[in-house]
Amino acid sequence: MLAAGCKKKDDSPTVTDVDGNVYNTVQIGSQVWLKQDMKTTRYRNGDDIGTTTPATKNISGEANPKYQWAYNGNESNVATYGRLYTWHAVNDSRGVCPAGWHVPSDAEWMALVSFLGGDIEADAKLKENSSLWDSPNEANNQSGFTARPGGWRGDYGYFDYMGENGWWWSSTGESATFAYDFRLQAGYGPVHFNASGRKDGLAIRCIKD
Repeated sequence: MLAAGCKKKDDSPTVTDVDGNVYNTVQIGSQVWLKQDMKTTRYRNGDDIGTTTPATKNISGEANPKYQWAYNGNESNVATYGRLYTWHAVNDSRGVCPAGWHVPSDAEWMALVSFLGGDIEADAKLKENSSLWDSPNEANNQSGFTARPGGWRGDYGYFDYMGENGWWWSSTGESATFAYDFRLQAGYGPVHFNASGRKDGLAIRCIKD
């Protein structure tokens, strides 16, 4: 039996999305996760998710915006950080994650954190130990999850927090206008379970069905 906070298996078979992006996988406890954030511009059936022109367009007045963006509209950021998506795209039945994978529920995020020892202990174990995270930082990536601080996009069109925070959607709605998310920030924990506006742009990390 594994001790809490120890990873079960790393470097499992890779997974490829509909755009041809390849992701590594890691098993943490009973869960299997992708080790990178989603980069796809299409749903798994091949339909475009779409984006805005410009990347900083204000979408706060749109009723059900389904978009993805490279941070600051700069495609060079995608290889390192993946893309940012509205929750309306997350919630689309066509699916953002590859077949056999899904956006984790709030409960699945909580289970990950619990397995790694709780809100304080999990923080360092989830974050990639690299200069991508602002200093000071305690990251050790003991879990193999390899979280990076890809920042966030607000519905008014501004991008912020790259290097400081990573935000990931859950599939769980909080209200008609908010959905639960998971956040890591540079420094010394703890992890955060919050809710963001459904029109905001957050990263997606997929978990195996």
